[in-house]
Amino acid sequence: MSTPASTQLLASNTTEVRPLTRVAATRLLVLRNYIVYRDAWKLFLTGFLEPLFYLLSIGIGVGALVDSFAVGGKEVSYATFVAPGMLAASAFNGALLDSTFNVFFKLKYVKLYDQMLATPLSTGDIARGEIAWGQLRGSSYAAMFLLVMLAMGLIESWWAVLALPAVLLIGFAFSAVCMAATTWMRNFQDFDKITLVQLPLFLFSATFFPIDTYAGPVRWIVECTPLYRGVVLCRELTTGTVSEASLVSVVYLLVMGVVGLMVVRRRLDTLLLT
Repeated sequence: MSTPASTQLLASNTTEVRPLTRVAATRLLVLRNYIVYRDAWKLFLTGFLEPLFYLLSIGIGVGALVDSFAVGGKEVSYATFVAPGMLAASAFNGALLDSTFNVFFKLKYVKLYDQMLATPLSTGDIARGEIAWGQLRGSSYAAMFLLVMLAMGLIESWWAVLALPAVLLIGFAFSAVCMAATTWMRNFQDFDKITLVQLPLFLFSATFFPIDTYAGPVRWIVECTPLYRGVVLCRELTTGTVSEASLVSVVYLLVMGVVGLMVVRRRLDTLLLT
């Protein structure tokens, strides 16, 4: 039978485990992913090189055959026109890759999220942490590409300082939506559907030619796609043709990311807690 003294000693040695704050939990999961990928830095290099090759082959190569393009009434070179599109696409590709294949592996095979729920972490913490990491991965590609644009003289305005927050927003939007879509994936064959969506989004995002090329309903459909909103936002910032339409793109991507985050949390509750 324990004495009052031993009970008091036991109580003094007991540490209360409190739930982590949202910020602390997100930081913890981002740190975990950083440690895992720290020795796989070559993956980040390949994600940066792909848009660079597109810029050199199409933006510079084809640009030699094109005099100039008009952006918001301003004449710019073809390379200057293409580069912001590749900037947005690099953030898109990085967020998509991390929030689909990697999340699926953790969810279905490693059962990592089940293990996390045995700790003070919640499904909301997991959603925010994984989306934040996907956002940062995509943005890291875009940040390196932005430096290349600066070195090549493809930035026309000081508005370009906001291009980095813009690609963070693009990464957030696509990371959230792609992770939400992944929660419905049953096997790796389902990822053919991701490719089926990824390629048209890239090709029909007005990256390589202006939106005026399309007419009628096709143009309206392209203008409603999320990558187009990211491309046109980056282009307006790097060329200095910012307008009220830029705010439309910001709101579009922000709402897209928030809705995706809400869906991810609900889906994780369904998959992991029921």
